[in-house]
Amino acid sequence: MRLFVLLLALLAAGPAFAQEAGGGGLGDLASLIPAGDAAISGRIVQLFGIVTVLSIAPGLLVMVTSFTRVVIALSILRMGLGLQSTPANLILISLSLFITFFVMTPTFDQAWRDGLRPLLQNEITEEEAFTRIADPFRDFMLSQVREQDLALFADISEASMRDRLPEVQQGSGEEGAVELRILIPAFMISELRRGFEIGFLIVLPFLVIDLIVATLTMSMGMMMLPPTIISLPFKILFFVLIDGWNMLTGSLVRSFF
Repeated sequence: MRLFVLLLALLAAGPAFAQEAGGGGLGDLASLIPAGDAAISGRIVQLFGIVTVLSIAPGLLVMVTSFTRVVIALSILRMGLGLQSTPANLILISLSLFITFFVMTPTFDQAWRDGLRPLLQNEITEEEAFTRIADPFRDFMLSQVREQDLALFADISEASMRDRLPEVQQGSGEEGAVELRILIPAFMISELRRGFEIGFLIVLPFLVIDLIVATLTMSMGMMMLPPTIISLPFKILFFVLIDGWNMLTGSLVRSFF
């Protein structure tokens, strides 16, 4: 509210300030806006739009990139090892972000080259820039989304989307081939499924170690000793000996290509 009142006060004081300036070269308020450009109210709306987009940028990063699959796999790895806070959340998220940047670099470069840079250079309009920026992410999501998940949201949406579905499955790159409101949730649940599939393969050998240690402790009559205390160093040693971080990171990256 204070910001709104201050903005109104500045707008109201603008013409008076210009008149008082006289020969100071400021002129009236209209001269400060380039000819043919948006009005002050349009600039305010654009400013609020930019702030809104920046506030939801982390959510967009999760929704349309490879971050979801990577962070789920790393989180399940920590759970399989039996470590509650090692590696820390900051380390896991940072590693997931850098893996995401590595995987998404071609998409980011194309979005910058075809959409964002021409927009900053006033070569294209905002609507055209949005289409050019969204197309690389659309192609990436189409290459990763499952047919069943895409069909699910297509069936829930309007019936006209069903006619476009065969073109999408064939990899059609035509503009508007599939709506983002259908593609994004389908892509997210596809990533969740693949993340849990990878997590199952990660947890399985650790589960075998837990079962072996639990069987041995029970056979030796150590009822009061938790098997996880003994199995934890063996799981860590096993993961280090097989060079687990290299294998897991390489498998995650290759799963997108």
